[in-house]
Amino acid sequence: MREAVLKKEIADDWAMFEEDTTEELRHGICVSNLAYCVAKQLGLYEDQCHELAVAGILHDIGKLRVSGYLYGRDEDTLNIEEMKYVRMHPRLGYEILIRYDFSDDVLENILYHHENYDGSGYPENLAGDQIPMGARILRVCDTYTALTSDRPYRKAFDSQTAIELMIEEVKNFDMKVFLAFQAVIHDEELQEKWAARSFRIGIAELE
Repeated sequence: MREAVLKKEIADDWAMFEEDTTEELRHGICVSNLAYCVAKQLGLYEDQCHELAVAGILHDIGKLRVSGYLYGRDEDTLNIEEMKYVRMHPRLGYEILIRYDFSDDVLENILYHHENYDGSGYPENLAGDQIPMGARILRVCDTYTALTSDRPYRKAFDSQTAIELMIEEVKNFDMKVFLAFQAVIHDEELQEKWAARSFRIGIAELE
């Protein structure tokens, strides 16, 4: 009986891990694709667009270091001290990736992707043009993708509602980037390029 209960707990933990990993990867792919399209809309060079796509897929890698706080929990259960730690994930991601052969642009875009245009973001409270253009693009794309995804504490918002919520907080975004983002979102042909297709991560059971 005890062994059966333990097996069920392990199976439930694995199922939750697979679900969380699938969602995080889907989020990264969508941010990456959307950021690439927004960068193209803004007329950035192809190499800049590519670098931004790389940053998009890796932008939340710092959450690996804070998984003890995030795994299996919802946002409402995080206290103030824990939220301070969670907010370190851009810097932690930067510290992870700086050991590898990524460009300064990729690293800076990841480090500053939670900076707000009005200076209210983190980790360094940068404002306006102090924030790298790529990070400003990631900020918009990351926000939209998060709003249109299911979370443990809420269901995904539809696209129109997500945009309306973003407009209410438009001070967080570079308006030029936000307008380019809206052009991409409303272009049906481009939607095929940035929308992440359905998939699921599976953990192979080892004998």
